[in-house]
Amino acid sequence: MKISMTAALAAALFASAAFPAAAEPFFNRIATFPVASNLGEGEDKATSSEIITATPDGNTLIYSDAPGGTIGFIDITDPRSPKAGGSIAIDGEPNSVAAVGEKVLVTIDRTEDMTKPAGDLGVVDVASRKLENTCDLGGQPDSVVVSPDGTFAAIAIENQRDEELNDGALPQLPAGELLILSLNDGTPACDSIKRVDLTGLATVAPEDPEPEFVNINADGEIAVTLQENNHIVIVDSKTATVSGHFTAGTVDLDGIDTKSDGALEFTGRIDGVPREPDSVKWLGTDRLVVANEGDYKGGSRGFTIFDRSGKVLYDAGASLEREVARIGHFLDKRAKSKGIEPEGMEAAKFGDQQYFFVLLERASLMAVYKDTGGEPELVQLLPSGISPEGAVAIPARNLVASANEVDLGEDGGARSHVMIYQLTEAEKAYPTIVSNDVDGTPIGWGALSGLVGDAEKDGILYAVSDSFYGMQPSIFTIDASRKPAEITGVTRITRGGQPAQKLDIEGIALDGKGGFWLASEGDSAKFVGHGIYNVNAKGEIKAEIALPVELLAGQTRFGLEGITTIGEGDKLTLWMAVQREWKDDEKGTVKLLSYKPSSKEWGAVRYPLEKTEEGWVGLSEITAHGDHVYIIERDNLIGDKAKLKKLYRVAIADLKPAKLGEALPLVAKEEVHDFIPGLRSATNGYVVDKLEGFAFDKSGKAFAVTDNDGVDDSSGETLFFPVTINAIN
Repeated sequence: MKISMTAALAAALFASAAFPAAAEPFFNRIATFPVASNLGEGEDKATSSEIITATPDGNTLIYSDAPGGTIGFIDITDPRSPKAGGSIAIDGEPNSVAAVGEKVLVTIDRTEDMTKPAGDLGVVDVASRKLENTCDLGGQPDSVVVSPDGTFAAIAIENQRDEELNDGALPQLPAGELLILSLNDGTPACDSIKRVDLTGLATVAPEDPEPEFVNINADGEIAVTLQENNHIVIVDSKTATVSGHFTAGTVDLDGIDTKSDGALEFTGRIDGVPREPDSVKWLGTDRLVVANEGDYKGGSRGFTIFDRSGKVLYDAGASLEREVARIGHFLDKRAKSKGIEPEGMEAAKFGDQQYFFVLLERASLMAVYKDTGGEPELVQLLPSGISPEGAVAIPARNLVASANEVDLGEDGGARSHVMIYQLTEAEKAYPTIVSNDVDGTPIGWGALSGLVGDAEKDGILYAVSDSFYGMQPSIFTIDASRKPAEITGVTRITRGGQPAQKLDIEGIALDGKGGFWLASEGDSAKFVGHGIYNVNAKGEIKAEIALPVELLAGQTRFGLEGITTIGEGDKLTLWMAVQREWKDDEKGTVKLLSYKPSSKEWGAVRYPLEKTEEGWVGLSEITAHGDHVYIIERDNLIGDKAKLKKLYRVAIADLKPAKLGEALPLVAKEEVHDFIPGLRSATNGYVVDKLEGFAFDKSGKAFAVTDNDGVDDSSGETLFFPVTINAIN
């Protein structure tokens, strides 16, 4: 007997162009490419994708990989099936790329001493994959961009500061500058370099400008951001002179989370925050949009549209960050600093519509906006890999691609990815779950773990968040009848009227009295130990049940990962899944623990784990339904390395626990579904790690949810989806 998810993931969640046309087109991810695929056979090292460009025909993507010392190529002739195009080694750190004609320009940082910055501009032939020439730039370069007509390139020579020196404060000479080079069929004339002096302009350290990003409009005007100086400069490329400049100014932010405290509260305020813009794009020839990432003094967590005189036409304020919170992508660890950190940016016209894309480094999202000429319209938030750095639009093919720099492969985590999106007349595929506002404030959420269905209402479920928000343990009410599913309310778990801090809630079950049983995994080094909690409908802890001493003798930090109930009244038994082997477990098995509240009796059975060649295997959920308990068993791997994400069931009649200390019986399990194909299809290749919640609603419909780790070393993606069950008892 199998559980089918064909409709649930591949269709019900993630729409494709085969769906009926929507009222307007949307971007959806159609492919992912782990850049480690460009490593040589047998080669295994950290690799990254940072700034990305595309050949004029739109069939090849090229990205810079500074940690790996290469630039990489991806064949996207078929954008739904990107292929490794190889990479070429660069002597130095390649930090930016720009394609022009049959060539790729690459800025190369060769700085060994920050007081003596050095770097080159390299010229790579796309066809031969060879570095043909270099130009000495006389300083440490950052970004490079080619003019729309392909006749010249502009390069930001940052000569960046030493962040370890004097707490990174400016000035730290030598000063940065802007370079302009003539191009002939994509090849720069090294002797044509024009140097544009940017000193004496900014109000912050005017003697030490540090240009970050450049962009060129159709009139050949160059916009330059001086991020640390909080300034923007416009340069006339024909005369190589400054034609305008202005401060990026400050902004007041209200309704944001300002504390990295393990809780999500979007009620804070900070005033006079310097924008400190990073990436910049022209919108036509008279307006500029900048991503206000911030550096060492600022970061206004959004973006700003200026006219060429510096007048603010629009500022996102806290609006973008609050939208990020609604889809569970806000990283609490950055709340007290720069929040979502808008960094990269792209702008392009698709058909008659001008769009711009804002890359959110700490939220791992790409925000898509329509440029209306006035207040821009947020169209959607696209899931990206970890820490998107650069993006390139290919309007002729209705494509946009993002490059995501973080690589955790050496630690068994996600690799750096390039992700490809297509504009089609289709429904938005993401997000799959969002939160409502309460009194005008977003319900902050993330790291969803256990699930349980409501006893009285179809389509209503409850989820808990785990230790990432250990200072604010919560129970979320989910309306799964809506698309996307909606978090309509939140109940905080309290003890004595205060948040029950340092809990690691991983499982939830109804207690039959309007409240819940909760399972806390615990970690003696950071959190309250393994245990069970009974809370009422208000979230108040009414009972705390510690695991018995004889059981804890063999404990590890990988504890309770789910809880369910079987029976009623005096016959009520709680069953908990222990995630991984403890010290007293037979190899390859874990415990399913039982506890009878009426008699306070503990017992257990042994559950056999699958074997994999990489990573570890453990349990993530246990849910009773009909004559069986359903158990999620998974590995801890992500992306193309993920091999085991399955649903098993065990007959309740076989759950005959032995007393602790006695020989534990081994139960038989039956596989009922392999989630991997559906997860891979749903995410177009980017299989997320933590499938952690599974439950049935009152009507018997099944649902599952993934844990996004609070966006910490994670892409932040949460998948909430229905699971179609056929002929199940």
